[in-house]
Amino acid sequence: MATASTRKIIIVLILVTITAAYWYGGDTEESLANKYKTRAVERGDIMQTISANGTLTPVVLVNVGTQVSGTVAKLHADFNDQVKIGQILAELDPALLRAQLQQSKANFLNAQVALKIIENKLKRHRLLQEKDFISNEALEIIEQEAEAARAQLAINKAQVERDQANLNYSVIRSPISGVVIARDVDIGQTVAANFQTPILFQIAKDLRQMQINISVAEADIGQLHIGQLINFTVDAFQQRKFSGTVKQVRLNPTIQENVVTYNVVAMVDNDDGALLPGMTANIHFVVMHKNDVLRVPNAALRFQPKDMESSESGKASKSSQQPTVYRLMGNRPAPVTVTTGITDGNFTEISSDAIKAGDKVILNEVIDKKESESKFKLRVF
Repeated sequence: MATASTRKIIIVLILVTITAAYWYGGDTEESLANKYKTRAVERGDIMQTISANGTLTPVVLVNVGTQVSGTVAKLHADFNDQVKIGQILAELDPALLRAQLQQSKANFLNAQVALKIIENKLKRHRLLQEKDFISNEALEIIEQEAEAARAQLAINKAQVERDQANLNYSVIRSPISGVVIARDVDIGQTVAANFQTPILFQIAKDLRQMQINISVAEADIGQLHIGQLINFTVDAFQQRKFSGTVKQVRLNPTIQENVVTYNVVAMVDNDDGALLPGMTANIHFVVMHKNDVLRVPNAALRFQPKDMESSESGKASKSSQQPTVYRLMGNRPAPVTVTTGITDGNFTEISSDAIKAGDKVILNEVIDKKESESKFKLRVF
């Protein structure tokens, strides 16, 4: 009768035999074929793009201010209002401006009277000078006084015109036809135009067409040109794709912390008004687009077998500097050196004849759960 220690030895030998059979007899052709995840090479379209971010703005945005100071008495426009050119937007209290105009008009009338008096005096002195009753010097003095009176009249006239213009400026009118996108004043607010023109309204000329100001890295700017197609999305409509074209590549760089970027302006149609000023656009510049080309997933170009035969590993190392994919041959991975073209981040163009449509290339190795579990159990035992 077997002792307890003998039974333990027999159990250990049985487990070792089962484990050995599993490890050395499990690499069948079928298990090798199932060890790799593959995908057939196919033909399709590839669009190579450059990613960037930008901000949507109106093509024409006018800041409406005031040239005179005063208190806002009336408002005739608000946010989102459609306005026409010349339409009244606001009115400042005109009391002080009107009083200044009246004073200037009075000074102008006074200058007219003074000029009329001196001109009559000049006529009399000319008659006296013709009869030699006065000297030429006395006549010249009167003529100078007449010239000074005419100059003063011109000054007063200009003052009247200036004060009239200031009074007119107290009525704020729209310089363009468009939509009010910002109103920065309220009734009763005092605006001062002494040092700079205060902004009262912002008016966009036409939101049916907008532009995107895009910041592009210097490494990508060389691939952009006027008329180039862009595709973009906005957070408000994540499932919708918009398109536009590059209008301008500005030469003035922006340098922040040694990072150089350039401003690129793109034009966008906005017929349905879905795009709003200030939205952030996630942009893709279309650098190159090819149709019906042979392509492989980028994962196939990144794949590298973990356990290759020494001869195959040698071949792989020799061609490591060139793009390589692996396809199943005899249920085992075989390296194939290829020539690549453009990529869209998911697929890469294959421009060589080393592989053809329908060939299966390896994407990655499949981890066998049973194998992992068996190894774990064996270590525990």
